Amino acid sequence: MDKHLNAFFAAMADPTRRAVIERLVDGPATVSEIAAPHDMALPSFLKHLRKLEEAGLVRSEKAGRVRTVHLEAAPLAVAEDWLARQRRVWEGRLDRLQALAERMAQQEGDGT
Repeated sequence: MDKHLNAFFAAMADPTRRAVIERLVDGPATVSEIAAPHDMALPSFLKHLRKLEEAGLVRSEKAGRVRTVHLEAAPLAVAEDWLARQRRVWEGRLDRLQALAERMAQQEGDGT
């Protein structure tokens, strides 16, 4: 797995960071808007945002005293592609396993 994919999964392993991503799907928001539903001190919350930024999942811009956070879709697409490849591999394996089980059941039914 490449370092970008590792950073994505490490960032998404935390429920607070997943909640931030879910919120940003609706559009950009200020740090205070994103932090409001989370029961933690702002410095702790900012560590979560920093982890998301390091993974390339969000970017922020500052206008005066207000920092607005935006979702970056590219890392999500990379992870989705990886998961789709894994799904195809496992679906193929499960299809072969099912075919084997059906052949075995048919052979048992035939008495062989």
